[in-house]
Amino acid sequence: MWSLRIGLVSAVASLGLQGVDLLNLPLSGILTRAAWASAAGTSLFPALLLAIAAMLIAAIAWRSPSFGAAFIRTAVAMICVGLSFAVSGHAATASPQWLTRTALFVHGVGLAFWMGALAPLAVLAWQRKDSLLRVLRRFSMLAVPVVALIALSGLVLAVIQLESLRALIDTGYGNVLVAKLGLVVLLLGLAALNRLVFTPAIAREFHRTRPLQRSIALEFVLMIAILGLVGLWRFTPPPRVLAMSDDVPLAVHIHTDAAMFQVLIAPGKVGQNDFVLQLMNGDASPFAAKEATLTLSLPERGVEPMERAAALGPDGYWHVRKVPLTVPGRWHMQIDALVTDFKKVTLEDDFEVR
Repeated sequence: MWSLRIGLVSAVASLGLQGVDLLNLPLSGILTRAAWASAAGTSLFPALLLAIAAMLIAAIAWRSPSFGAAFIRTAVAMICVGLSFAVSGHAATASPQWLTRTALFVHGVGLAFWMGALAPLAVLAWQRKDSLLRVLRRFSMLAVPVVALIALSGLVLAVIQLESLRALIDTGYGNVLVAKLGLVVLLLGLAALNRLVFTPAIAREFHRTRPLQRSIALEFVLMIAILGLVGLWRFTPPPRVLAMSDDVPLAVHIHTDAAMFQVLIAPGKVGQNDFVLQLMNGDASPFAAKEATLTLSLPERGVEPMERAAALGPDGYWHVRKVPLTVPGRWHMQIDALVTDFKKVTLEDDFEVR
């Protein structure tokens, strides 16, 4: 129950922190409405709702009046876990989505089953309950197909994301995957040891549970390490995405009698984007500006106006780097060019973020 409480608090905090990250705010930005509104427009929001539902249902299942009721509620909670994995993240957006989302669902449910069984098994071994041997044998029987499904779904996702074996060495994503596979091999070794050595040893001498307890504890530590390691994928786009990163920048042309602004947005899709502003007069002659400011908003998705000061580069263009475009949609762009302390030219237009 304490694990569920910690999970619920962490899930809510994750949403606010996602908004802080997207808008490049200080940590105190988690107290602002903009951070929460921005995060609520991302695919993380439904993923966290499903995760929260899984934890609430699990808490109800824990207090079930019968085994049958507990089994049904637990199954529903596990389905929510799988769906939570399947609606968000790099792999969930890869094609074909019917395959990647299914693989993520299977991977998530399998992981939850395996990892969730460790603490109860450890407690049974420590207390030397009469049911220990029966539960161990049942778990060992179920664990084989579950591990096979985890491995198969992981292989499918790796093939789709990597696109080539060379990416295991040449990309940060591949390096993390190699390290993860190394820990998984150790984990599988411990699981085999439990099944083939420690469980038969308990069957022969019921009091010899200490080696099993240590092995389960080590399994748990390895699983935590694996989860921490794959968290690094947050910073390393998969090779599949890198292969598409050479897209032509999005170009926006704004023309009035007063001025003509040409804007290049790279890569022009959800994520960090660089803006290049070419400011010209209506006759295409250079526009002399003292300052330039870019303001972006997406009101229908709850993204409040965010203002960024542009810097004049040696190429004569104004640059705004690493602007977070958090969600797809038709964004509104406003460019303010300060000519004198008393004169400012403002041009506005919309652009589509993929």
